Amino acid sequence: MTNLLVRIFIKNSENVKDADVREKYGLLGSVVGIIVNLILSAGKYAIGVISNSVSITADAINNLADAASCIVTLVSFKLASRKPDKNHPFGHGRIEYIAALIVGFLVELMGYELIKSSIEKIRNPQEVVFSIPATAVLVFSILGKVWLFLFNRKLGNKIQSPAMLAVAKDSLSDTTATFVAAVSLVCSLFTDIPLDGYMGLIVSGFILMSGFGILKESVGILLGTPPEKEVVDQLVEYILSHDEIVGVHDLVVHSYGASRIFASIHAEISADENMLVAHDTIDNIEQQVKKRFGIELVIHMDPVETNNEKVNSLRTEFVKIIKDIDKELTLHDFRVVDGPTHTNLVFDVVIPYGFEMDNRKLKRLINEKAGEINNRYRCVITVDNSYV
Repeated sequence: MTNLLVRIFIKNSENVKDADVREKYGLLGSVVGIIVNLILSAGKYAIGVISNSVSITADAINNLADAASCIVTLVSFKLASRKPDKNHPFGHGRIEYIAALIVGFLVELMGYELIKSSIEKIRNPQEVVFSIPATAVLVFSILGKVWLFLFNRKLGNKIQSPAMLAVAKDSLSDTTATFVAAVSLVCSLFTDIPLDGYMGLIVSGFILMSGFGILKESVGILLGTPPEKEVVDQLVEYILSHDEIVGVHDLVVHSYGASRIFASIHAEISADENMLVAHDTIDNIEQQVKKRFGIELVIHMDPVETNNEKVNSLRTEFVKIIKDIDKELTLHDFRVVDGPTHTNLVFDVVIPYGFEMDNRKLKRLINEKAGEINNRYRCVITVDNSYV
């Protein structure tokens, strides 16, 4: 069904980097979500009133809030597709992240309101009336929400949309909420214990957990999360596939929405290479990366000695030294500067997050190892963290 809807309503659907195509995906997902949630909300509300069930009625209101979430997503896609302007030169793609945050707040609000109504029902219990039509509506609702979850997840993954994936996660939590409401309705056949209010509290718990998960993920993206490992690996592999590139380091990726990604990287090129030729190579790689990956890449060129036997030998030796300290440590920009009284070994060491050793202690340890090789060696070390 999802593929059919995409084929019918989205032209050139595979070109997900195009802003117009992304907007159409957002429009399709939002409109389908609004229609499905309004239908489910109306059916549940009617059944909730007839059966006198607070958990079913609350679930109906939750579906109404889901429809509102879809409207928020729809507006966000419309705004995110706007072209860059002088006040927002990187575009408006991050509006999708803000939309996901709003969806999370709406989900939390519904969970809070359900807690209040459930507590009231516990204090003042009323008989829940079981009926086959009510059960059928709830089963239909569960199936509908499962389909909506799969639908939004597929579209969200296709275009890498945080807002759409947030709506998908909310749909999944709704299936649990509806299942609990159905259990409450069936239990009314076998017991006079007022379970409805307690079931409502359980439903609200699932809703609150879902909202918290959406908020946590959205805030994480807004604060800045690392790019996917697959993207990093493919980008690095492509750059290194050029014979002129000896090595790469210091990759930084900034996302301003799925269709607006900027990156910078340091590429090592042999110091013996003609600089005009090397510059032309760098320019070509930048242009090819934009076409292939949709990433605006800036490459900083680092000339390195590749034919100096002494430098190569020392570089290999110091790579082993830092790997003996921690296998996750890496080294780059290795240079040897000879002087009359001592030799400076200049290089950067990249430490992993969570590395427990103090930077000063790490530098001191490496210098001690250098002194054991030759007491003329002095290490000038810059300690970095990786951004990917």
